[in-house]
Amino acid sequence: MSDKILIAFHQACDQNDFEIAEELLRILEKMVTRRPVQPDNNRRKNMESLVAAHERLWLLRHPETQNADF
Repeated sequence: MSDKILIAFHQACDQNDFEIAEELLRILEKMVTRRPVQPDNNRRKNMESLVAAHERLWLLRHPETQNADF
């Protein structure tokens, strides 16, 4: 199910609907950080996807930082 939410997140980003993207990220975050009922072998991958999603949303909201020299 988290894969489908991640796809919807990216679709919202593609359509510049940042409010929906943020809500979907919150749901995804709850899913990834909650205590698993069964052992989760994909936890690290899911966490990396969540971090990448947060980064994408931040960069879309702050496009001026993409070309900044740090």
